[in-house]
Order: sequence, then structure tokens, then C-alpha cells
Amino acid sequence: MADILPFHRRASAEREPLWREVLGRCLRDAREERGARLVDVAERAGVSPQYLSEIERGRKEPSSEMIAAVSGALGLELADLLVGVAGVVRRSAGPRPGGPVLMAA
Repeated sequence: MADILPFHRRASAEREPLWREVLGRCLRDAREERGARLVDVAERAGVSPQYLSEIERGRKEPSSEMIAAVSGALGLELADLLVGVAGVVRRSAGPRPGGPVLMAA
């Protein structure tokens, strides 16, 4: 019979942020740093202001094309945006447990 492996829980009760939430915060921060209005960025990106607002609030999971359009409308390099998002996610994830990892099929 197989061994039972312990499931490591995060020490904190805080949940890890979703990628779309971190992406939205990064996009909003970039827009606000530039002093740009949501409607202007949405127009340049070719999306509705409502949709951009939902992206910024982490409510929508935008396609890669939408992410590229919004980052371009903000004058951001897509790679820089993605590295920034990944850095925030990594920092908030905390330490990873060591030892074996159980993968379910």
C-alpha cells in the first residue's frame, strides 16, 4: 500500500493572490503612475472602459492578446509587466515546503 504524505498548509490564513488579481493591480498602478484615465487607456487598447475596469479589479481573466493590448496602451513592455506580476506572486507565495510532492492524476 502507498504511504500517506502530509499536506503542507500555508502558515498564514491569508490566501495566495490569483494571477489575474496581481495583474490587475499592476496594470492599475501603472496607469495611475502615468496619470492616465481609464477611458483613455481602454480606447487605445481597443477595449471598453468597463472591461478594463474589470481587468484592473481582478474580475476578468484577460487573454494574452488583451494583456498585450493594455500593456501597449500604457507604454509598458509586455515582458516587464509579466516579470513584475510574477515577482509579486512569488513574494506573496511564501516559502515552499520541502520534501516529496504528491501529484494526483
